[in-house]
Amino acid sequence: MTTSPNIIPNFDSGNPDRTLAIICSKGNLDMAYPGLILANAALGEGVTTHLFFTFWGFDLITKSRMNNLQFSPAGNTALHLPGHDGHIPQAMAPAMTGMATKMLKQQIAAIGVPEVPDFLDQIAAAGGHLWGCRLSADMNKLTMSDLRDDVEDIISASDFIEMTDGAQLLFI
Repeated sequence: MTTSPNIIPNFDSGNPDRTLAIICSKGNLDMAYPGLILANAALGEGVTTHLFFTFWGFDLITKSRMNNLQFSPAGNTALHLPGHDGHIPQAMAPAMTGMATKMLKQQIAAIGVPEVPDFLDQIAAAGGHLWGCRLSADMNKLTMSDLRDDVEDIISASDFIEMTDGAQLLFI
């Protein structure tokens, strides 16, 4: 019997000019972290990183909203209490947003992950580029003065696509 050799991917692309473009489209607390964690990791590896905040993801960079992101268990059928396998019944989910948000924030803090605004501070300080979506800004009647000071500009989707030509793209 002949076996195929193991295929081991080569993650060293030899390209020091790698770029990662992350589109952050969700404003829920639990959906904010995947993009921020990946951006932070990419910056740590020397990868040029752009984050484009659109639709509800715009809440992450809006001064009046960024400190009050919520975690809603509604619609999350996989939700369970930490350390337990049983799932929380969906009928209870709408009434649990406050408690679920508090618990998630405590869990995140317990493992040393900063809150969203602090995480964005770190990403910007490490050279990450933060961009607001023109359509989302217009829909929400927001201007640059409504956004974090480290947001570089409000740009169109076409502008973002053009500036990140050839980048790895993640949509969250």
